[in-house]
Amino acid sequence: MPEEDISRYGAYLQGVRHASQNTVSSYLRDVTQFSQYLFERGSTLRQADSGMVRDYMDWMHRHGKSAASVTRFLASIKSFYGFLLSTGDVSVNPAKGISADRAERKYPEILTAKEVELFLDQPQCVDAKGYRDHAMLELLYATGIRVSELISLDLRDVNLAAGFIRCASRGRERIIPLYHGAVKALQDYIRNIRPGLVNDDETQALFVNMNGERMSRQGFWKIIKYYQEKAGIQKDITPHTLRHSFAVHLLENGADLRSIQEMLGHADISSTQIYTHVVKSQLKDIYQKAHPRA
Repeated sequence: MPEEDISRYGAYLQGVRHASQNTVSSYLRDVTQFSQYLFERGSTLRQADSGMVRDYMDWMHRHGKSAASVTRFLASIKSFYGFLLSTGDVSVNPAKGISADRAERKYPEILTAKEVELFLDQPQCVDAKGYRDHAMLELLYATGIRVSELISLDLRDVNLAAGFIRCASRGRERIIPLYHGAVKALQDYIRNIRPGLVNDDETQALFVNMNGERMSRQGFWKIIKYYQEKAGIQKDITPHTLRHSFAVHLLENGADLRSIQEMLGHADISSTQIYTHVVKSQLKDIYQKAHPRA
């Protein structure tokens, strides 16, 4: 029965909530580990009460689990029992009303506007690789899309005349505008470079490696790290860094949170609100450094 409940919950997260694979894996792992803890103590997921949830959280703390891990477990288990409540399999959520110790929030790494400009200027448009890399990095910062979405783009997803891309991910499609520099970079790549890279005219992938095959996550990761080193930027730049920087820079320049949520493809605006905290944190740092009485 526990295995069946967990399996149904996983299908719900994927099919109804359209949760990312990372979220699904994390939540199912948390619930499975709690189920094993209960089994070793002669109980089951459906028999668990609030005391058992608290005992397990104490057990996690004693075994060196971080506050962030405990907080995520609580979110996982609340969601799981919320699902069982909706299906009528349980009559109460044993995790309701329980709060975890506040985890220290780590804000995402953000590049300044000057750092972004420096980073995007690294690919030299003197050969096929330079033109391709320039187009990829410009597109990533122009749209804030995920690296998985970037490498999944096909030619038909790009509308250069209208200046936007179509991005389909997690059961939803969104239209994201492009600034002129990104349009120009894509135009140069698509018209002059890509035809010489692809091995097969039927290939639809927008970005391909030097062997003519669709770009991989690993391949793009290496590209990011290469240009970080070349730029001499000390911050740890990942493919997600440009996504975070895109959101914060839009927010700093007056974009509203709902529009940013739409462009990022966040299902819940709470995921987007982290960027307001980043901006506030930056303002606080500026204040502390600049105010004569701070």
